[in-house]
Amino acid sequence: MRINKDTTIVGNNVVLIPYKKEHVDKYHEWMKSTELQMLTGSEPLSLEEEHEMQKSWSMDENKCTFIILDKNKYVETRNEIVSMIGDTNLFFANCDDRLCAEAEIMIAESWARGRKCGWEAMLLMLNYGINYLGVKQFIVKISYANEISLHMFQKMGFEEVSRSEVFQEVTLSKIVDDNWIRWLQNNLGEFQIKST
Repeated sequence: MRINKDTTIVGNNVVLIPYKKEHVDKYHEWMKSTELQMLTGSEPLSLEEEHEMQKSWSMDENKCTFIILDKNKYVETRNEIVSMIGDTNLFFANCDDRLCAEAEIMIAESWARGRKCGWEAMLLMLNYGINYLGVKQFIVKISYANEISLHMFQKMGFEEVSRSEVFQEVTLSKIVDDNWIRWLQNNLGEFQIKST
């Protein structure tokens, strides 16, 4: 998405940066994992297809994607590729109003799981969606097998709205209201949004 192409969000444990062509090779390696394919409901793509997707997403006004970096590793190495641990996305069905967004999160590096990196990255993305994109409702679609994500979003206040036996997934929703915005702010901790 053009709006976030120069945006960096720095949290306590993670840094969110725009998805750029230099990140594609590592992302492609992640997506060869059958476990990640199952958890994210993704199909494997060729490296060329992955590069085309990154290019189209960077210009698509209906998609907002950030790569998640491990902040400590990034501070230590100053190397985005080495520090990459996952990604987070917002998808809009209607680019004219952007009132509703489908949110996604993936922590691809197993060593980064269980450290609240996904929690923090998702809160940062939700906050960005509300304050910079005008989102009023978020939905998530989670595989039945992905109990960790399901539990995380329920803890964030999302509620189940439907189940699909065909796709083996649960759809959860969260309406943005003042109480939830306060909850989000209280749980975010210190962060900065920078233009690079």
